[in-house]
Amino acid sequence: MQVLESHTVLHQKIPIRIQEYLVGIFKTVATKSAIKKAIKKELILVNDSPTSTAHIVVDGDIIILLQFEEESNYKQLQVDLEVIYEDDYLAIINKPAGILVSGNKFKTVDSALLQNLQKSRQSDAVRPRPVHRLDYPTTGCLLVGKTSSSIQALNELFEQKKIQKTYHAIVIGQLNSSGVINSEIDGKQSESHFQVIETVKSNRFEFLTLVELSPKTGRRHQLRIHLASLGNPILGDQEYGKEDLILKGKGLYLHASSLQFSHPFSQEQLEINSPIPLKFKKIFEYI
Repeated sequence: MQVLESHTVLHQKIPIRIQEYLVGIFKTVATKSAIKKAIKKELILVNDSPTSTAHIVVDGDIIILLQFEEESNYKQLQVDLEVIYEDDYLAIINKPAGILVSGNKFKTVDSALLQNLQKSRQSDAVRPRPVHRLDYPTTGCLLVGKTSSSIQALNELFEQKKIQKTYHAIVIGQLNSSGVINSEIDGKQSESHFQVIETVKSNRFEFLTLVELSPKTGRRHQLRIHLASLGNPILGDQEYGKEDLILKGKGLYLHASSLQFSHPFSQEQLEINSPIPLKFKKIFEYI
């Protein structure tokens, strides 16, 4: 196998596992998950021997990254994705409903990115990878990195809460005009802001309300859990909805409508929008 990159550990005084230490060291594998995958495939050697994620780096360790063969052996999913924005570093696609972003299954957005995006001309170009997640039934803006440095930079923007995400949802019932939900999720602090746009009467649900949502933290299913905790579950939510008020066959009425952030390389202020789905417009015609 070909050696891609090498690194010698110097002046390391604080004990740290190799998976954490290597973040930002190698250009080809920039994130913890990519490093973990490379270690499991024995593509990362320490002092000429395969290592594990439990290895504690010490002064003098010589760490080598071997040729990452993922691209040549990678099986692509043939699905057309709508590309909302793309440049040499990153892209934003409009995620369809009913497909996972990534995971062990073949049918994922991750598996379909390579055929839908242009190859980056940068020296650290890698296979395009999503840098955050949307739930299986959620639609809308999904941010993708196309180089190892952009994947790392975008992950840092998320960690620093410098990427503003806006969602739209239709919920069952009525809400106050605006508010903040900050109940814990899985024992962790979480915060979501909401703004009511319009409420209409419904024969089945009494009222349906269109809301704009801005999550300030990124817990799993955060918006769905927070709205359900108010007694206003998202329409079509079969996991957190009220059993007698679950709308089946129409999917989840939750859409990631906007991403706002400073481009990590050009410094341009980006605001990328994804149009509200047609099924929303059938209930709120003015959209």
